[in-house]
Amino acid sequence: MASRLILRIQEKQARLTGSEKKIAEVLVNNQGLIETHTATELAKLAGVSKATTARFFRSLGYVDFEEVRLQAREERDRTQPYTQKPAAQAPVILGRSMGDHLDLELRNLTRTFEELRSDKLPEIAEILSSAPRVWFVGFGADDGAARIGKTVFSRLRHDVHYLDGAGQDWASQLAMMGPRDALVLVTLEERPKLLRSLLTYARTSRLRIITITDHLFQAQAERFSEAVLPCHVASYGMLTTHATVVSMLRLIAIAYAGKNQDAVKQRAETLEAITEELDLFE
Repeated sequence: MASRLILRIQEKQARLTGSEKKIAEVLVNNQGLIETHTATELAKLAGVSKATTARFFRSLGYVDFEEVRLQAREERDRTQPYTQKPAAQAPVILGRSMGDHLDLELRNLTRTFEELRSDKLPEIAEILSSAPRVWFVGFGADDGAARIGKTVFSRLRHDVHYLDGAGQDWASQLAMMGPRDALVLVTLEERPKLLRSLLTYARTSRLRIITITDHLFQAQAERFSEAVLPCHVASYGMLTTHATVVSMLRLIAIAYAGKNQDAVKQRAETLEAITEELDLFE
């Protein structure tokens, strides 16, 4: 039975770079190396650098090599006899168990993607593909999600920018915008007055606006947006949840990558070559 690591390698095989395929071949031929060798030793066996090995595991969705090793050990332990221990009492957060929080996040994700129209992602992928530049902006607590969007798309295409939600340096940034640029707006409650000024400028500059927002704001967002992605973001109070928003950003990225496979692959190879030359990672 194939391990989760091997299944991930098989899933990503077509998108691996030449160097990554060398590591994949070593691991597919001997899965046990994960538990017996270090990342540096694996790199030597495959004839690649440590930086390439680190990027290989990140491209498969792992944080680092240690996460891969822990997963391999867990899989091994499940095939061996063990003693079941009584479950500890679940910790309580904001008067709710961790299970309650998890269930709520899962409901948010499920409702959001069940209600997502099938034509919406191809439409947005087309907007982002034809845009000379792509901009991400979020205000307050939404700023972090906008930064994630910018980081993800910077790995897929050129000319991806982040617009500071504080508005302090907008003049120089807005001066770079032009017709047909795409502006990806992440906006959950509460929406600042500053948003109105940005939307007025965006309409004047003929930007194509994609809005990711809470589903209650969908009707208003459709007045100024070319495409709206409504999200369910129910929470137990105090802090806004961005789990659905971040997942939606990833879904958009996947749709874009599927439409621009050759360009995305070339972008990945270019970034890998630069990273390799700078030797940024262990």
